[in-house]
Amino acid sequence: MDCLRIERYGGPDVVLRQQLAIPVPGPDEVLVRVRHAGINFMDVHTRQGKYANSTTYPVRAPCTLGMEGAGEVVSWGEAVQDFRVGQRVAWCLSWGSYASHAVVPQHRLCHVPAELALDVAATTIFPGCTAHYLVHDVARLGPGQRCLVHAASGVIGQMLVQMASALGAEVFATASTPERAAIAQACGALRVFDYAHVESGLKDATQGQGVDVVFDAIGRDTLRTSFRVTRKKGLVVNYGAVSGALSDLDPLELGEAGSLFLTRPRLADHIADAQALRRRAGDVFAALSRGDLRFEIARRYTLDTVWQAHEALEERRAVGKSVLDLA
Repeated sequence: MDCLRIERYGGPDVVLRQQLAIPVPGPDEVLVRVRHAGINFMDVHTRQGKYANSTTYPVRAPCTLGMEGAGEVVSWGEAVQDFRVGQRVAWCLSWGSYASHAVVPQHRLCHVPAELALDVAATTIFPGCTAHYLVHDVARLGPGQRCLVHAASGVIGQMLVQMASALGAEVFATASTPERAAIAQACGALRVFDYAHVESGLKDATQGQGVDVVFDAIGRDTLRTSFRVTRKKGLVVNYGAVSGALSDLDPLELGEAGSLFLTRPRLADHIADAQALRRRAGDVFAALSRGDLRFEIARRYTLDTVWQAHEALEERRAVGKSVLDLA
């Protein structure tokens, strides 16, 4: 099979295109012909070695890159019961989708409805399930609540804005350019602020009270601002660290900011079994099929050009979600 692998951690130069034998699925695994793979920050972080010591995401070099994809079932192990040849499936948090074939544990797989394109399924299962658990399980948003979504033009940000708005919450957002602000507004954000003026802007918009919840995937550059714009006893959800980790945080800061709650959740704990994954992915795929959730693929790449997508992500130039085409 044709694939992109790393033998060691580093920059784009460590990625190797290789020809390997098609893998054989184990008892609880499914072999899939990969048609499309989502391109994510997690792919860059895998290459850089940020998960080398992770227990939540135990992926280690050497490995094939790509943790999100979609395709058709080819074969399966003896313990698999829910899948048959040719069925359309999608997955996330199972590495190996930058390849013509991938072996995926059956609890990481879900069926893709006939009305949904495989490339859309491949690029929305990870961000969609992430936004789903953040809005429904962590923040538990509803009518009358206010939230702030940082980096709202990113694909998870766009989905957070749409899902929170659909639940009746008032949604504010941040974006770095007018073009990115327009994306957030199109998704339903009431007001979009640049990062320099979000604190004063939210103070005015909420009569000084702040928001109930902040969704922060940026980390070091924004987290303390997130504390300052959250109401007393509110919740700050730090679900990413694109700008780097905040390594000098004293818990006393949360008290001084108004007895805040701070959490750093991960998707793996919220799709720990097949039932949880399929419930979340089913909700996301159904919303996409109905048109209740808007999504567009920003750019398309091949195995020869995917390094350009990684470069754009690292330089924070990427807007929206890109796909790796393997069909």
